[in-house]
Amino acid sequence: MILKKFSLALVQLTSFLFKYLKMINFQTIAIFNYPFEIVVLKSILEHKEIPFLFLNENLIGINPMASIAYVGIQLKVHPNDFEIVQAILDNLNNKMEIV
Repeated sequence: MILKKFSLALVQLTSFLFKYLKMINFQTIAIFNYPFEIVVLKSILEHKEIPFLFLNENLIGINPMASIAYVGIQLKVHPNDFEIVQAILDNLNNKMEIV
């Protein structure tokens, strides 16, 4: 029983370390102030299967004033995906005109 729990914990730790080491090279491409600003972007990135990380997302969701102290919600992506993500951000930032 103890060995089973230990092996499960070891697998979880290995999985976490693998994901962490994989994301070490990620760089910040955009910074947002509020969690509601990232909802649509998060959905698009997940749909396109682009690996990403929103740093400080939960912290600022709990305390919005922490955005000032923690430099906002940082979108981090792998340098290989910079152009794709920048194009997505540009499309989202275009002003929509309602005729």
